Amino acid sequence: MSAEPATGPATPRRVARIVLVVALVLLALGLALRIAVQPQRATTFLLDRIGRSLGLEISAVGRAEYRLRGTPQLVLRDVVAREPGAATPLLRAGRIFVSLPWSTLRARGGVLAATRLELDAPVLDLPAMQHWLATRPPSARRLPTLSAGLHIRDGSIRNDDWRIDGIDAELPLLAADRPLHARLRGRYLDPPLAIPVDLAVAILRPGALVDGQATGFATAGNIVVARGSDWRLPATVKLSGPLRLGKDDLRITPARLGVAARYESGTTRLPFAFGAHGPLLFDEAVWTLSPAGVSLRGRGAGAATPIPSLGAHGSLALGRRLVLRLQGALADWPPTWPALPAPLGQSRSPLPFALDYVGQPDLSGIAGLELRRDASHFDGRFRLRDVTAWIAADNDTVSPLPPMDGTASAPQIEIAGAQLQGVEITIDDPGVPDAGQ
Repeated sequence: MSAEPATGPATPRRVARIVLVVALVLLALGLALRIAVQPQRATTFLLDRIGRSLGLEISAVGRAEYRLRGTPQLVLRDVVAREPGAATPLLRAGRIFVSLPWSTLRARGGVLAATRLELDAPVLDLPAMQHWLATRPPSARRLPTLSAGLHIRDGSIRNDDWRIDGIDAELPLLAADRPLHARLRGRYLDPPLAIPVDLAVAILRPGALVDGQATGFATAGNIVVARGSDWRLPATVKLSGPLRLGKDDLRITPARLGVAARYESGTTRLPFAFGAHGPLLFDEAVWTLSPAGVSLRGRGAGAATPIPSLGAHGSLALGRRLVLRLQGALADWPPTWPALPAPLGQSRSPLPFALDYVGQPDLSGIAGLELRRDASHFDGRFRLRDVTAWIAADNDTVSPLPPMDGTASAPQIEIAGAQLQGVEITIDDPGVPDAGQ
């Protein structure tokens, strides 16, 4: 039977050895921790993990900062995200700030929840983004939760033939099943067309958009549509309806649109109100409303306005070109327009019309118009700005006939006390090209 070894008091040499070992362990841990928590090393590791989960290459070459006490925070600068091997990044940003709870970090990508996200000078390439989204499985398309919201400063969206600059957006809260309220500013540019906007936006259930479902949507605010220095259209707008986001389009079905606007060109000021209802589509930088019901009236100028009051149905499209194909009726002949001869001028009947226009958004192209009152009929082609100038001229130096091509017929008209029966008039304006030219 062997005896147990004695365990006498520790000698100074043993104590020194233990202290040395502990010191070396602590030193090694300290060095390892220092290396592990260096911002650049930590962010490189973190971005690599995030990039792998998203199928992206993400880099941040600027100075990085982070804080681990309380709610972890991370600041990245000069960030670039792209699909592996892609020539064009889908996102660049001068600065990204993200604050996220420890539960998100522990979930290792299983939970998309953060406290707040801020992006300074982000540039989103829309075709590159759409290509990346097409590679993602449907299960990966989730809307993140931002309990303290999102702020974008001086952002930009680039497409092949248009862009949106100066984006400033503030969302107090982003959650899939909570109503979203946001303030959005920016400027749509498709030269020579420019549209600055300042809008308040509300979406009933944002998560539905990620799932390809429709949800309640409303926006209201100010926009200005301008074509260089030729003309501008400042307006207050309200738009609402069920919103659905497709692969690369936007639909509101049906949309309810109300506009209070003023057309400005040179010294001309024409205030008007416009309303529309129907399915609205935004695709390939073109807004299309078809089939649509529309109404128009002059605003703020009383009986002196040259804007007619009308209701119509048909289709409208606005992009680089304006398309109007409408059928409806004028409530009455505007009193500021040249007076119609008797008995047309005395009739209280509405004036059914058909309008067809395809051209520049400023209505400088050729429009076709068919107009009736009782048994009288007009079918012609004209430039709106030329007819407007002719109406406003009010002097003896202009032609008594309007600047248009067309034909007019009436069973009877009275001119200077003379009654003319079976009247047919042909107007030929050399400034209006023939149809088909």
